[in-house]
Amino acid sequence: MSTLSTLRTPQPGTNRALRRRRIRQNWGQPWLYLPLAGALLLMIAPFLWMLSGSFKPEADIRRVPPVLIPTAPTTANYGELFSTLDFTSMFANSVIVALAVTAGNLIFCSMLGYALAKLEFRGQRAVFLLVMGTLMIPGLVTFVPLYVLVANMQLTGSLLGLILPFLATPFGVFLMRQFISTLPDELIDAARVDGCRELAIFAKIILPLTKPALATLGIITFLGSWNNFLWPLVVAQNESQYTLPVGLALASSGQSFTRFGILLAGAMVVLLPVMIVFLLFQRQFVAGIATTGLK
Repeated sequence: MSTLSTLRTPQPGTNRALRRRRIRQNWGQPWLYLPLAGALLLMIAPFLWMLSGSFKPEADIRRVPPVLIPTAPTTANYGELFSTLDFTSMFANSVIVALAVTAGNLIFCSMLGYALAKLEFRGQRAVFLLVMGTLMIPGLVTFVPLYVLVANMQLTGSLLGLILPFLATPFGVFLMRQFISTLPDELIDAARVDGCRELAIFAKIILPLTKPALATLGIITFLGSWNNFLWPLVVAQNESQYTLPVGLALASSGQSFTRFGILLAGAMVVLLPVMIVFLLFQRQFVAGIATTGLK
C-alpha cells in the first residue's frame, strides 16, 4: 500500500520538472506571442495617446509629426475642465442615471429571463421571438418614436426621461434567459415541493446562482449608460440635467475649433469610473461571458 500511495502521489521534483517543461514549450513558440503583443499594442495605443495628450499644451497636441511623451507636461487642461464645467452636477447626473439604468436592467431583465427560461405559459415562444426581433432593430430606428413617447409623457428635461426608456433591454433579457436556462430544473421543482412561491424561488435560488451573468449584464449596461451621448443631448433641456459626455462635448467645442486638450482630459475623467467597475467585477464578467449559453 505504501508503494502504491508513493507512486500515485506526485513528487515535488516531478511537479517542478513538468512546470519547467511547459514554460520551455510556451516560450519556444514566439510566433504565438508576437501577434498577441501586436494586438495588445494596437488596443492600448489610443489610451496611451489619450493619457499623454491630456497633459500636453494645445500646441503640442496639434504638432506634426506628433510626439507621444509631452515636452512640457501640464495639468492646465484638467484645471480648465473643472473650472469650465459644472463638474459636480454633471458627475452626479451621470452616476444617478447609470446606476438607475443598471439596477433596472438587473431586476427586470432577470425576471423576464427567468419567466422565458423556466416558466411555461401560452405565447412563451412568441414572446422570446419578439425579444429576439427587437434585438435586431438598430437603436436609431426607434430613436424618434421613443422621443415622441417621452415628450408626450412630459418627461423631457428630467432625469426620469433619461432613465425610464432604458430600464430593460432585449440584450439583457436574452443574456439572462440563456444563462438561467442552464440551471437544473430539479432545484426549482424541489423548492416548489417545499411550498416556495415563484417570487421566493426567483429571489432565493435563481438570483444567487446567476451572479456571473448579473455581473456581466451590470458592467455592459453601466458602460453603455455612462457613455450615452445622443439621448441625453436631445432629452436634457438645460445644463443642470446634462451628463458628463454631453457637458464634455459642449465644453471642448469652440466657435471655430475643438480644444483637444480639454477633450482628452475629460475623456480620462469619464473613463476612470468604468475602469474601476470593470476591475472590481472582472472575474464575474469573464465567468458570465464564458458560461452564458452553455447547455
